[in-house]
Amino acid sequence: MWRVKSLDAILATAQKKSLHRSLGAFQLTLLGVGAIIGTGIFVLTAAASQKAGPGMMLSFVIAGAVCAVAALCYSELAAMAPVSGSAYTYTYAVMGELLAWMVGWALILEYAVAAGAVSVGWSGYVLGLIENAAGFDWPDALQAGPAWSMNGFIPSPDFSAGIINVPAIVVAMAVTFLLMRGTTESARLNAVLVVIKVAALTAFIVLTLPVIKSQNFTPFAPNGLFGEYSGMGIVGAAASIFFAYVGFDAVSTAAEETKNPQRNVPIGLIGSLGICTIFYLLVAIGAVGAIGAQPVLGADGSAVQPGSPAFLAACQLAENANQLVCSNEALAHVLREINWPIVGNALGTAAMLALPSVILMMIYGQTRIFFVMARDGLLPEAFAKVHPKWKTPHIVTLFTGMAVATAGALFPVGQLADISNSGTLFAFFMVSIAVLMLRVKEPNRHRPFRTPLIWIIAPLSAAGCAFLFWNLPHDAKMVLPIWGGIGLVVYLLYGVRKSHVGRGLVDVPELHPDAPPGPVPPMPGAPSPTDRHDS
Repeated sequence: MWRVKSLDAILATAQKKSLHRSLGAFQLTLLGVGAIIGTGIFVLTAAASQKAGPGMMLSFVIAGAVCAVAALCYSELAAMAPVSGSAYTYTYAVMGELLAWMVGWALILEYAVAAGAVSVGWSGYVLGLIENAAGFDWPDALQAGPAWSMNGFIPSPDFSAGIINVPAIVVAMAVTFLLMRGTTESARLNAVLVVIKVAALTAFIVLTLPVIKSQNFTPFAPNGLFGEYSGMGIVGAAASIFFAYVGFDAVSTAAEETKNPQRNVPIGLIGSLGICTIFYLLVAIGAVGAIGAQPVLGADGSAVQPGSPAFLAACQLAENANQLVCSNEALAHVLREINWPIVGNALGTAAMLALPSVILMMIYGQTRIFFVMARDGLLPEAFAKVHPKWKTPHIVTLFTGMAVATAGALFPVGQLADISNSGTLFAFFMVSIAVLMLRVKEPNRHRPFRTPLIWIIAPLSAAGCAFLFWNLPHDAKMVLPIWGGIGLVVYLLYGVRKSHVGRGLVDVPELHPDAPPGPVPPMPGAPSPTDRHDS
């Protein structure tokens, strides 16, 4: 379980069974911007306001600061090992197979669940646009999934909000089929969507900043720094909206499809993060200053979690109908409230067009994690099968898209974001440790990008990830160990026996579909091919 796959072996495998390299630094930065700018601004602004009030601006800064130090750690490893796999690959090279498996398993929560959250956010904007611009009232039962609460370890649904989110299913499957057709085509479309998204946010900033009222920032932190219970307050909001920054991680998973990755991956990672953080702060200031962002209270006067049954009940009260925190299309709602309804509808249209780019990058990142895990033998090799015409891992892409659609159909956006973060923060924590361990184990290895002040940056990244994880809601924190336990069972039943490293395989050459299977060179000291069971 503690066997390590060396970086040399990882690179050799990628060269033999690789994905087409087609992305440059500019495309990669756009991919990062497309993945980062989205739900955190268009959707989670409302959820962050419910947790932190106007103090959510500090939440964006806290989350961005932790992401910045994590990005520096990612940049060093991604430039050293320009292959698919992200945190999974780096952990495999440094800490061993068991921990690598657990990281890869956790990344499912990061990407697939996050894509489901964005699908729900897209649904909110589309339904708002249909209602405000077209005057059509979408059936309540088909516009949202149930609100979930934990009854011990058993999830309990509340169907008062809805039964199933049909638009979320539609967008998730549409993006899935696009990704199955090819990476280059997806990247070109994403570039157009990023331009639309940035233009919409720029218009929002221009219209809201002149009407800011200072009284809307008071009280600045109605729930305090940490809140009365886990997941609330400024830090709780930072833990929730952290997942909106994970686009830079998706950039690192594209390393194997990047031209000159030693130069372009660090540019894409750090450049996209810097651009997006500026937008986050400006839009948050505009939203809070224009109409306020105070949280609604439960029936007993206490703070309530966004997406909870108590929160939904509070938002159904007439006096809370126009509150920012109760809106499913926060930015469009702000513009309508300050008498820009046409621009608000236009922004809703932009979100409808642009949010799929975020879903695209999340599903993209997830499929590449599955791809490389299957290439290592830890998952069935069918997951690593590349379509002969499209040159994409089509089987695992379809499988991932169906999982994303299911999550989006049945869960609210806030809970999906928190669940996603439990896996995200664990993976980032492991990368922060891995970059330090590799500096000690292989200090002379060529590093095209070196993390500055590594013995300060990496510990800050690890501590920041652990700190934000601790401040997630209790239910979200419990998901990770439960999901990890399931993953451990899968590994012990399948991966530990099928692992290519465990069976002595250095790499797996990509053969022509009609070619007979050829010999695979064993690792030194490994049993001969006739002694292995390769079924």
